[in-house]
Amino acid sequence: MIVGEEVSSRDGHIIGLFLERRVKPGMSAAATVHAIHDQDGLAIAAHPFWRTTRQVRSGRVDGVGWLAAELDFDGVEVENATPGFYVFNQLAHRLNLGLGAAELGCSDAHIVDAVGRAFTEFAGTTPEALRKAIQNGETRAGRRRYRAVGLMRYAAWGLNHQRHVAVG
Repeated sequence: MIVGEEVSSRDGHIIGLFLERRVKPGMSAAATVHAIHDQDGLAIAAHPFWRTTRQVRSGRVDGVGWLAAELDFDGVEVENATPGFYVFNQLAHRLNLGLGAAELGCSDAHIVDAVGRAFTEFAGTTPEALRKAIQNGETRAGRRRYRAVGLMRYAAWGLNHQRHVAVG
């Protein structure tokens, strides 16, 4: 089992893998990456060019994409399974061509149909093999298409989620 979390930093989302404890949200991206590495975890730039569509306590949050070259990320999420993320994924691919970090695919699942739609391939089957593959940049991100019913479920989830965010 791999313990991890998606941390909301001030500057965007960062995935921490192989964590021993939770990472405090709301810190700068640099402090978040440092906190992950401080516990021997791996820091992944999650959907680096996605932007929030709503205000959060600290203001509007952009992705960490433009900071990725300055920070010590172990990998970049270049495939996110969220429908409509095609352009964001392409920008992440281009960013990572320059960085040369490990590429990862992540389901970012908010509905069951999304689980496994984006994935990371590597040689091996153990958590330690995945850690080494990320550290050595020997991963490949992939993505599977949604069936029509899955897209409809995602759209329904999105409409319901926006209604709750607007009210709550």
